[in-house]
Amino acid sequence: MNTELEEILAGIGPRLRALRRDRGLTLEALAADTGISVSTLSRLESGLRRPTLELLIPLAQAHRVALDQLVAAPATGDPRVHLRPHRRREGSVLVPLTQYPGRVQVFKQVLAPREPKLVTHAGYEWLYVLAGTLRLILGQRDFTLRPGEVAEFDTGEPHWFGPAGSEAVEILHLFGPRGDQAVVRTRPPEP
Repeated sequence: MNTELEEILAGIGPRLRALRRDRGLTLEALAADTGISVSTLSRLESGLRRPTLELLIPLAQAHRVALDQLVAAPATGDPRVHLRPHRRREGSVLVPLTQYPGRVQVFKQVLAPREPKLVTHAGYEWLYVLAGTLRLILGQRDFTLRPGEVAEFDTGEPHWFGPAGSEAVEILHLFGPRGDQAVVRTRPPEP
């Protein structure tokens, strides 16, 4: 076996362990998700068992990552990232920029005007306005963000964000599993 192949195979176990831990999963929870025994998962992560497609495919599915992310396949020479925009309601567009479940998710979004509806969920969000004007409602507080301004907050607080007026707003949106309190860096809306 050549050295490059040995290095690729040796990197799979630590990558699997990091993915599982980043998602906050135990070996038992992952075993239940994949149907792979705890001992097999442990041996894969420690490098004591050679990974096979029969093991890697269910793990890639469970972690919602591409198989080549588990294997760290050598570069093909094409550095471009092929993004797949998702068209949403009334002209909104969501472009996922990362695919790492359990870690910070990054999206570019174009948000079309819509009625505010406050939501809560576990996590932490960071918003950066690229173009247009963003309205952010956090509980009873109402903020306006312009290009270059940032807001970050715990999503356990009731919140909504969208265009401040009748024009779409373009943002970078980071969503992560951690965060404990809101920190907002912007100005309240002008009267």
